[in-house]
Amino acid sequence: MRDEIRRHEHLYYVLDRPEITDAEYDALVRELQAIEQQHPELVTPDSPTQRVGGRPREGFVKVAHSSPMLSLDNALNEAELREFDRRVRDFLGSQEYAYAAELKLDGLSMAAHFEHGALVRAITRGDGITGEDVTENAKTIRSLPLSAAAKFPKFEVRGEVVMNRRSFERLNADQEARGQQRYANPRNAAAGALRNLDPRITASRRLDFFAYFLLVDGQPALESHFESMDLLAALGFHVNPHRRRCAGLEDLMEFCRGWADRRGTLAYEIDGVVAKVDSVAQQKRLGWTAKAPRWAIAFKFPAQQQETLVERIEVQVGRTGALTPVAHLKPVLVGGVTVARATLHNEDEIERLGVQAGDTVLIERSGDVIPKVVRVVKEGANRTPFHMPRHCPVCGGDVVREEGESATRCINTNCPARLKESLLHFAARGVMDIDGMGESLVDQLVNQGMVRNIADLYQLDVARLMTLDRMGEKSAAKIIANIDRSRMRPLPRVLNGLGIPFVGERTAQILAETFGGMDAILAADEAALQTAEEVGPKVSHSIRSFFHEERNRNLVERLRQAGLTFTHEQKPREGGALRARVFVLTGTLPNLSREEAKQRIEEAGGKVTGSVSQKTNFVVAGEDAGSKLDKARELGIEVIDEAKLLEMLG
Repeated sequence: MRDEIRRHEHLYYVLDRPEITDAEYDALVRELQAIEQQHPELVTPDSPTQRVGGRPREGFVKVAHSSPMLSLDNALNEAELREFDRRVRDFLGSQEYAYAAELKLDGLSMAAHFEHGALVRAITRGDGITGEDVTENAKTIRSLPLSAAAKFPKFEVRGEVVMNRRSFERLNADQEARGQQRYANPRNAAAGALRNLDPRITASRRLDFFAYFLLVDGQPALESHFESMDLLAALGFHVNPHRRRCAGLEDLMEFCRGWADRRGTLAYEIDGVVAKVDSVAQQKRLGWTAKAPRWAIAFKFPAQQQETLVERIEVQVGRTGALTPVAHLKPVLVGGVTVARATLHNEDEIERLGVQAGDTVLIERSGDVIPKVVRVVKEGANRTPFHMPRHCPVCGGDVVREEGESATRCINTNCPARLKESLLHFAARGVMDIDGMGESLVDQLVNQGMVRNIADLYQLDVARLMTLDRMGEKSAAKIIANIDRSRMRPLPRVLNGLGIPFVGERTAQILAETFGGMDAILAADEAALQTAEEVGPKVSHSIRSFFHEERNRNLVERLRQAGLTFTHEQKPREGGALRARVFVLTGTLPNLSREEAKQRIEEAGGKVTGSVSQKTNFVVAGEDAGSKLDKARELGIEVIDEAKLLEMLG
């Protein structure tokens, strides 16, 4: 029965040739579930019934890739594609070569690891070196086999997780029906679904996995990339059928031109064609740059454009409090997708475009992402100019636009539009460090009205948490204990947790050490705030604006009543072995964490910044140091290791 269900899954999700109806398929699955419930000893990890299982998670584990998942260089036109081919030809000399051409899917890269034929781990691309373990979520993707009969004891399949247009439109319709914000594009929706902490939600999004790399020990399994894709298809993986082994540049360009015209006929989004030199031996000869392989290129399709009418301009409030103007359009088909909205970014962009409600505009889906307004084609007879509201349309709180900033923001930390993000920031490890307060729990707390601002966390108890989905007494007690422990976090963390614009970890530390307590900071005017090191007019104005908002002051008082730390020992910042020295940390140090190294440098009077500049005195480099190390060498800045840093610290 399992084999029969797997065969129907392959026919439906991979080959798109179903032999039975959805109802007949569901009946088979229910029958298998009943048998396994009666005989649990017969359940196997690769059973179709095991695709959705496990509890919602509170975070994802970081996992290193077997070899880097590099990004690709882009060719934005045929001239750049010809230039890529010239470089390949120059490297390979007189050798003949071919390209493996495949459609560039607009999704999220993922690596699936198999051992003895069974799926054991799935990892997102992440930064290319380290990704996140999303195994339980990946198992819900029906086109990703839970087992594959390959001859390799261990192998890895890399590919793209996508959401087709039909699933995307259904998801957005559901979002609107619940009064929630629409997803901008299928790629964002797929990424959000794969990284959702509840596998059941991932399963409901109907994702698809297209395989394109077969690796063993981090290296290509076969000597031909095209043959490896054929093998993946034979093993039961969903490999895009629209691929071609191109004998040369002209054949490749014909493939690109053909799909640029036909991309709207596909059930999923593509934004170009990926071309790889087919021979793995030639790939190795061509090698890699620091960021991308020299043997592959992504040919990007030109933007798709259409004219339509701007019916009105409204403002939506994002999770960070930013107010974003959105043009509501007369619906128009662009590249196979119905577009009814386009972002206008901010007031400056509206002024640059000169756009008003009632105008006919040209809209564009550049790279098949968020639609944008390119220009006004015709001014409307009854135009209506746009004005940014003076108060937040969600909570009615004050909005501010700081000098030099393009964004206008709601500064009410308790604004429902930004509450979830505020809670996640407040509970983060480097802030109040409330372990277990992840996205899944925050979503439930906010959606059920248990938490309306960060101070409400300190009113929770075990009994209330146990009313939440999949929350037992032991888990609830652990979270309450973690919340209680957070009351003892020092004042700099409390200041950072408030989410004051431009006040991060370092500025919060400086404020606490300069003023010694929350009350002194609340009482300080802009001039007084600027007596703190590194606090200039922009930051001081942001702090005063934040505390001018009555709801923010009330929030601070509630945190005081909850017993949080509001005082701080003032330390003189002058003196110390590293006085006035500026450091940048990069890579992984042998013994010290980034946070430990930063703390020790600052305690010795030094300063740690995030970027390398002429003002940097030392770059402390560890294993896998990145571009900051290259920048230091370019500027002639001294590079030291952890041992030298410890020596300097004495």
